[in-house]
Order: sequence, then C-alpha cells, then structure tokens
Amino acid sequence: MRTSAHLIRMVVTTPEFRAKESAPDRTLRESLSSASYGCTSTAFSRLSDVETPQGILAVLSHPVWSEQAVFAEPILLGVFCEQVRDPVNVGTIIRTAAALGASALWLTADSADQFSPKVVRGTAGAILSLPIFRMDDATGLVREGCSIYAADASDAGTVEIGSIASVPPRLILAFGNEGRGLSLRTREAAACRFRIPLRRGVESLNVASATAIAIHHIARLPKAM
Repeated sequence: MRTSAHLIRMVVTTPEFRAKESAPDRTLRESLSSASYGCTSTAFSRLSDVETPQGILAVLSHPVWSEQAVFAEPILLGVFCEQVRDPVNVGTIIRTAAALGASALWLTADSADQFSPKVVRGTAGAILSLPIFRMDDATGLVREGCSIYAADASDAGTVEIGSIASVPPRLILAFGNEGRGLSLRTREAAACRFRIPLRRGVESLNVASATAIAIHHIARLPKAM
C-alpha cells in the first residue's frame, strides 16, 4: 500500500476488519489522502466478487508505464506471452516476473486481460510494480534491439536451458499457449529456442512454472556484451 499510495482512490472496510487491524496498518490506512469508507459485511459482500472477502477493498487507478523508458535501458530482461489466455497463469506470471526482477511483460491482444479480477488477485499486488504492455507479436521487440529466446518443448533445433552459459544484455523470454506453443512467426524471430528438460513420463510444464524456471536461470547468467 505504501509504494502505490498515489494510485489509491478509495478504501472500504468492514467493522470486523477494523477490529483485527494492526495499529501500524491502521495508521498507514488513515494517512492516505484517498477517501475511506466503512460498510457492513453484508454490503461488502456485494462489492467484492471473492467467496470469502477479507473485509478491505481498494479502488485504484491503472498504473501507467512508459514503454520507451523500458526500451531505453541498456540491460533488459523481459517476458513476452503469446495467447496465454488463462487468467490464473497470467496473474502468476506477473507475480513471478516482478519477484524475480524482470524489466517488463508484453502480452498479445489474445492473452488474458491483466486487469481482469482473477489476474489482479493472482498477482498479489505485483501488478502495481511490473510494467505491462500489449504487443501484436515479438517482431516489435526485435526492432527495439532485443534478442528473443523462445521456450519450445520440441527437440528439433532447441537447446537445453542449462546449456545456455551467457545471454545478450537486452533479452526477451517468449512463452506461448500451453496447447499450441509459440507461433511460427515468433519462433523464426528467436535468436535461440530452448527447452526445459523433463523427467520421462511428464509431458509438459504449466506455462507459469516454465516462466519461473526460465527467469530464475537466465537472470543469473553473465551478459555477453
């Protein structure tokens, strides 16, 4: 709440929430310049779409990010998601990318809306700290001087992620729909196609899990300047 206070427009709480609220949290909430309202739990249940609401709800403005500011950075590690339609996966990817220090996330228009309720809940607040943009395909990232490393479960022409020893300073990790994978256009634009080796009998990874593994590994590699 503290780092995103400027985005908060309204806070609504129930008596039950305020009764168990810690003193530091209450001080922080009351210090906000935004409007603060109380309502009964019955009324609150109509405001929230979750099955068991916690008793506090905030209305925020959408965060606004500068894509050109991201592209201006000499070191960039981004994530590109193509046709990732499950809001739970998109929410988890946003949370993971923010936690592991990714620069930004790009979603195609046919991916889940990052501001849908399920996505926002899945981010656990990380949606306010990770720049997120929309892009038709990965070739726009190549035009900005980024290299694409594409996750590809096939064996043909791919390398195991563990064999990658260094990476370009401006890198985008691309992930596709779990059923179809990445489009041919994105795979052809990739400077490298990598796979995450799996134990025999396991067909594939959830796209959010694959994203977490790839960012965790790639972020620690030296940059090939």
